[in-house]
This record gives sequence, C-alpha cells and structure tokens, in this order.
Amino acid sequence: MGLIGIFKKYNRNFWASNIIELFERWAWYGFYLAFALYLVNSKDTGALGFSQAQKGIIMGTGSMLLYFLPVITGSIADKVGYKRILFLSFIMYISGFYMINTFDSFGWMFFAFIWTCVGGALFKPIISAMIARTTDDETASIGFGIFYMMVNVGGFIGPFIAGALMNKSWDFVFYMSIGAIAVNVLITLLFFRDPIKKDDDNSLISSIAKAFTNIWITLQNWKYLLFLIIMSLFWTAFNQLYYSFPVFIDQWIDTTVVYDGLHSIWPWLAQTIGKNGEITAVSMSSMDSFFIIVFQILVSAFVMRFRPLAAMMGGILILAGGLGLMFSNQNGWLILLGILIFSLGEMASSPKFTEYVGRIAPADQKALYMGTSFLPIAAAHQLAGWLSGDIYESISDKVFLVKKEIIQRGLSIPEISETFTKNDYLNEAASQMGMSQDQMTLFIWQNYHPSNVWMLFSGIAVSAVVFLWLYDRFVLGRSR
Repeated sequence: MGLIGIFKKYNRNFWASNIIELFERWAWYGFYLAFALYLVNSKDTGALGFSQAQKGIIMGTGSMLLYFLPVITGSIADKVGYKRILFLSFIMYISGFYMINTFDSFGWMFFAFIWTCVGGALFKPIISAMIARTTDDETASIGFGIFYMMVNVGGFIGPFIAGALMNKSWDFVFYMSIGAIAVNVLITLLFFRDPIKKDDDNSLISSIAKAFTNIWITLQNWKYLLFLIIMSLFWTAFNQLYYSFPVFIDQWIDTTVVYDGLHSIWPWLAQTIGKNGEITAVSMSSMDSFFIIVFQILVSAFVMRFRPLAAMMGGILILAGGLGLMFSNQNGWLILLGILIFSLGEMASSPKFTEYVGRIAPADQKALYMGTSFLPIAAAHQLAGWLSGDIYESISDKVFLVKKEIIQRGLSIPEISETFTKNDYLNEAASQMGMSQDQMTLFIWQNYHPSNVWMLFSGIAVSAVVFLWLYDRFVLGRSR
C-alpha cells in the first residue's frame, strides 16, 4: 500500500492526538530548551545564576520523574479515562509554568519543576497509547513517524518563538507555554474522543497495584530488561541536546557567521531569532526539530524496511557522530551540520524504539506498556543530569575554567554572589588578564579544551550501539 493509502486509514482520534501532541510539545520545548540557560545564566540577564550542578539536580530529577511516573499514570488513565487525565495534566502544566516563572530560589524552583513534570507524566502515556491503538502493523511505521514529526513541529515552533521572546523578557517564554496548553484544553474538549471503557469492578488503587505487578512480571523477562538498560545509554547521550548543548553554545560558540549567512537571505528572520548579531543558543538547538520536520517522513519510509533493532543501531551510531561535531569545534556551520547528523540519527532510532514497544504490547494494555517504555528514558535523564552537572562543569563550564585560570595566575576576584554576578566575574577576569571577552574565551578554549566533552557524550552513544549489536547477535540469536 502506498503512502496515500496508508494516510487514509488513520481515523479522527489519530489526528486529534497528533495535534494535541504538537501543542503540548510547543509548550514543553518552548521553555525546556531554554531552561538550562534560565537556570545557570547570570542573574543580570534575568536568569537565576545557579551552578551547573544545581541545574543538573533540578533538570535530572524532574525529568526522571516525568518519564518514570507514566508507569503509574498509564494505569490511572486506563482506569479513569484518557480525557479526564488530559485535563488534569493541563491544569498542572499551566500552574507549573507560572510557578517556574515566579520562583527564584533553588528549593522552590526544584518544587515547581517537579510539579510541572508530574503534569507531563500524566500526559505522556496517553498520546503514545492512542497512536498505538489507532495503528496496525501496516500503518505503525508511518504512523509513529507522523507522531514523531508532530513532536518536532511543536519542538521547533516553541523554541523558535522562545528564542525571540527571551531577548525581550523571560516572562514571555512562560506566557507562551501557558497559552499553548490553553489551546490544548480547547482541542481536547472539542475533538478528542476517549476510547477507554472504564472497568468499575476494581478500585483505582488496585489498578495501580496491578500495574506495578504487571511491570514486575514484564521486567522479569531478562531479555527485555537488558534491552531497556542498553537503551538508557542512548537516551543519556541524546538528552545532552537539552542539558548541555544550549549552555555549550552560549558559553563558547560565536554564531556570527550563521547570523550573517541567514541575514543575507532573510534579514527579518535573522533579526527576530538573533541577538547582538548572533543566533541564540535556543534557536541553534531548535534546528534539531526543524530538520526532523523536513526529513522525518522520508527517513521513516526508508527505515521501515529494516528491523527495529537494526534501525536503532544505525541511527544511534549516526547520532554519535552528530554529537561529536556539535561539541568538538567553534565553527557555527559545522555545528549546524552536527545538529543535522544528530537529527538524522534521532529520526532513525527514536520512533523505532516507540514502535518496537508498541508492537509487543497487548492490545488492552497499550498505555501501561508505553509507560513501561519510559523507564530507560527516566534513568537516562537522572544520569544525564549528573553528567551535565559536576562532570560537565569540570570539563567545559566557562566560569569554572576561568576560575581555575584566575587561581593559577594568583589573581583575586570576589566570589559570585547576589550582587556580584557571573557576568561581573567574567568581566573582571578578562580585565585582570588584560584581554577582551572574546580573547579570554579563545584562550580558555585553547588551553583547557572544553571541547573534550564530545568524547564522553559520543562514547556513551557508541557504547549503546555496541551493546545493542551484542544483544541482537547473542541474546536474540540474530545472525543478520
């Protein structure tokens, strides 16, 4: 059957679910791609001035819960009904974005992000389960490709707008996310049809307990458990797109050449998403989603001929190469090429992971199994937060490395505080070193090699490929 014939087989709920996913991703990624910068950038820019370690704790713990809790929320959705849980999720999202924009201490920010992630955890298994429910073996590959494309349409529009809004005020970024979720409330009310027939014979608590029992039984299958553990390595490397890459771009990369190239073609766009003649880190990071919008259907059509595990291995290897380019140099065009390569690997591997779990899930437990598939992603977020905290700081954080140089030179600069910001520290450091900011950045780059972090991130991705090959060859017994 051709693409047109496949498209005709998708029903109303399939398309409604995809549109809801688009706006939810718009809201989420609109703030999430900028969130690392919001947490660690200097306070005089309107950000919070936290350390990389504090950023890693907040993002890693909250995001871990976002992907772990669907093992519970999937069961709740199956019991209570998808539509009711969607509305609860939207309420928590809206209030969570408001709190993140309001609070400025580490403790309260930690709470606000956890709250928002719980709202996201209520949402997550529902739409994935709806895609699985409304596709079959013939339509699943393209169907999950469309779903993943919608993820990235929202994942591009949100950061694209956020990149322009944050140049004016961080407040507007959060107002945008609140507005996108408000649109979803209306779409869900008018167009989403709940497919779940509620079973009133069992209580909600017993349903959750049964879910954990089923998960425990599922994870006793050591082959499946091993697969989930291996995939956690892939997601750990992948998540550095959100945890470390925006910070790396913001601290080390002069994107003037990219701005000038875009300005020569489309001045308005360059001026909208750029700042001071450079492309913002958020806008650069959002190009991953832009490339997926353009190429996802073609890539999905190409990889549908391969077994899911084979497609995942090839995709992760390509993604590892993209990570290498993204973190190993200061050339804006090469970094864009790295993002393109990264996105191609993501397109080949990530939808196949979702499709693989969707295929093996029983028809009446799609939400539960989709929730289970989030376990390796949850573990990876916790690990990614740790890597992007103290470890990233010691290898690549500009303020940390400048402090090392200041100590080595025997210079004296006040500690960063409420009144003496990170930018104040860097300005004073450059002054005492007799350099401009650009000269100091180049000096630290050449002498402390913050680009070495690429070997860590790419190495984790390559290790996932190696372990998947061993798993495919010796555990599953495949010889091809």
